[in-house]
Amino acid sequence: MAQREVLATIFLILASALLIEAPSHHRFPKPGSHHSRSENGKRWALLVAGSYGYSNYRHQADVCHAYQVLKKGGLKDENIIVFMFDDIASNKQNPRKGVIINRPNGPNVYPGVPKDYTGANVTVGNFFNVILANRSGLTGGSGKVLDSGPDDHIFIYYSDHGAPGFIEMPDGLIFARDFAHILKKKYEARSYAQMVIYMEACFGGSIFKGLLSDNWNIYATTAANPEEQSYVCYCMKQGEYQDTCLGDHYSVSWIEDSERRNLSGETLEKQFKLVRNRTWDSHVMEYGNKSLAARSFLNAFMGAGHLDRSPFSPLDTLESANVSSFPRAKSYRISQHEAELYHHRQQYVRARRGSKERSHAKQKLVAEIRIREETDLRMSQIADALFGSEMGSYNMGKTTGRPEGEALVDDWDCLENMLKAYQERCGKLNTYGLKYTRLLANMCNAGVHVEQMASAAARVCAVG
Repeated sequence: MAQREVLATIFLILASALLIEAPSHHRFPKPGSHHSRSENGKRWALLVAGSYGYSNYRHQADVCHAYQVLKKGGLKDENIIVFMFDDIASNKQNPRKGVIINRPNGPNVYPGVPKDYTGANVTVGNFFNVILANRSGLTGGSGKVLDSGPDDHIFIYYSDHGAPGFIEMPDGLIFARDFAHILKKKYEARSYAQMVIYMEACFGGSIFKGLLSDNWNIYATTAANPEEQSYVCYCMKQGEYQDTCLGDHYSVSWIEDSERRNLSGETLEKQFKLVRNRTWDSHVMEYGNKSLAARSFLNAFMGAGHLDRSPFSPLDTLESANVSSFPRAKSYRISQHEAELYHHRQQYVRARRGSKERSHAKQKLVAEIRIREETDLRMSQIADALFGSEMGSYNMGKTTGRPEGEALVDDWDCLENMLKAYQERCGKLNTYGLKYTRLLANMCNAGVHVEQMASAAARVCAVG
């Protein structure tokens, strides 16, 4: 199965190249009320782009655009906290220096965005300490934290890569268990009335499934279910941005909806349904306190809103049966795992024949494909060694042995140690390879010991 996936990816690259080259005690508002925010409560927002590098342009574009929506909605900068590496606007590959756009021909969404935590300060530790308002635990950055009170509303938006059981940050991984622990501590501190989390990440459902309690007054939606990738969009086929993708399908869906709607009249539940209909490549999911979504309006978290009736926006037909309404500006959508290959392939196609740039782009593309093929083969061999050839393939393809509604794994220490043992013997997994944490979780759930996996990995990877 892994080999078929690689072959399909290579076919996609070659085909497109040919085309181009040739908490529960809080009171909820009554249904129909447009006032879901306490009279004395504040609105807080934490916006996080967890990646870096020009090939990940879309994540910072998503976050910058989200900031503009919240700012127009009336949130104060003192209550908006932004994490982003900030290496896109001035990147040498950016055709328009100082400009970041989130859709074709769209406005510059970069101006005014707070630079709270950038570069080396975009860390797992700072992310957790900002949520818990633990200033003493911060390392660098502006020092802004979610210093919220019991009547306040919090909105957290994350955009980056994910894999079964965790999401990524520049300095490491955020395991679902650890994130849930932080959210529980925030709840127990009684430092918010309601919280909403929007998560753009592959396998995003695995971060909340079986872990996010209904009692914490938190409502979360994800770009994908626990078993699948999410998708990127506005990948341009020509023009100055033809070597990158400007947005993520789920993210631009909720952001553009928020720009176009009266947020005091649209519930979280309604936006979830609209975004789910528009994001047809993956399964948008919801977790946590769903009654919060049914009774709470967007303005409680995002502000009053700013209606954008520009003719460009494709959302006029969002509620219709036919939701294939993305702009036809010679763009298309691809999966998150294909985005890196797309970037290198486009750079190769754009570069002058015989140039160093073309040769370098080809080398990077070929190297990425080879790494993926090697990872697929290694994981397949390890799975066969531990489960047998038939069950090995089965355990690579899906989460196994888990009851409905249960988290990815019971023993999270086992999963973390499995990953560490593999990487010590076979090298660090890249974003593509990290999808195999599902296989490692299946090993833990099946009672495979870390030592057994480590021994198999050592043989396969010829280490130790």
